[in-house]
Amino acid sequence: MKKIKNRWLIAASAVGVHVSIGAVYAYSVFKKPLLAELGWEPTQTAWAFSIAILFLGLSAAFLGPMIERMGPRKSGMLSAAFYSAGLIVAGLGVSMNQLYVFYLGYGAIAGVGLGVGYICPVSTLVKWFPDRRGLATGLAIMGFGFGALLASSLIQFLITHFGIAATFYVLGCSYFVIMMASAQYLAPPPEGWEPEGFSAAKASGKIKKTEDLEQLNSIEALGTIRFYYLWIMLFINITCGIAVISVASPMSQEIAGLTPAAAATMVGLMGLFNGIGRISWASFSDIIGRPMTYTAFFMIQIVAFFVLPKTTSSFLFQAVVFLILTCYGGGFSSIPAYIGDVFGTKRLSAIHGNILTAWAAAGLVGPLIAARVRETTGSYEQTLQIFAGFFVFALVCSVLIQVNIRKIRAMKLSQA
Repeated sequence: MKKIKNRWLIAASAVGVHVSIGAVYAYSVFKKPLLAELGWEPTQTAWAFSIAILFLGLSAAFLGPMIERMGPRKSGMLSAAFYSAGLIVAGLGVSMNQLYVFYLGYGAIAGVGLGVGYICPVSTLVKWFPDRRGLATGLAIMGFGFGALLASSLIQFLITHFGIAATFYVLGCSYFVIMMASAQYLAPPPEGWEPEGFSAAKASGKIKKTEDLEQLNSIEALGTIRFYYLWIMLFINITCGIAVISVASPMSQEIAGLTPAAAATMVGLMGLFNGIGRISWASFSDIIGRPMTYTAFFMIQIVAFFVLPKTTSSFLFQAVVFLILTCYGGGFSSIPAYIGDVFGTKRLSAIHGNILTAWAAAGLVGPLIAARVRETTGSYEQTLQIFAGFFVFALVCSVLIQVNIRKIRAMKLSQA
């Protein structure tokens, strides 16, 4: 018999891929050096990150079915090739002082690598961890959240000692090795495989396993109202979270009176709580279920966004911001398991890719709304209240999808 792979090593391999591509969130470390050395404008350098996130969402959506056919190993290798090539082309753009070459590399080419690498391990992990679906996806996507924390100091060191272009070359080559090595162990479980003791635990009632609602492909999923509820919920959660991230430093100084140094420290800790939220909320969702987890996200943030502009205590202000960031990270890590619950796991990569277009849209909309409302009103209070209103709408969607799920389960029981 063929030896069954260790599912925890599968998880470690997935984390290796996600930690590598998660370095994209350390892009802000490049901004000042690019401005100082090449003379590019702040808006010009900012566009590279937006293009990367846009291509992440688009490639995840359009290449999702192909990723399912290729399997996780080949998809991981494809991600490594695109991501590393994109970083190297970005380095060439810096060497040549050509902004559009930089956009092509860091934005378009690396963005495709981000999209493929983001979704390729997730459906595999869901299949290896039917008993801990939330924990499994949380582990991988936590890696994406912590990737920036691990990369930021390295990037700063490399820029200081070797220059910007060389930094991109070193990162491109290093991440190629890490991602290629990680991809080699990625594989789906054998057909019908279950963890040891899983069937016995289900039979004894020690594990309460709810069967997936349906097994749908990506086209069939697009024909259900549940897909659009999930899309809206993720879009609002990301839009409001990104908006807070984009204005966290000036907002904390204006409302809570933090010094610039204290605000910078808070921004750094936000990345930590983003990562903690990804693993903790995803694991918690295995206990209370994904529908209730998303309902909790929105109820917490409705209160948090109303309270935040009135919180003048620096300690409480930061505590509320960190709470928001855990919900922001938890939304990313819980959505793949939620998709598996309602659409099944056979075509999860393709459906997850379609859902991630919400991320691409939110990456463009969130900071824009925050900046526009702030300019119009001259205050962050109305900005945060508008986002609290968005969460009310998301909460309604969260309730409606639960009603839809119960209706379909009741229909299936009546037909059985």
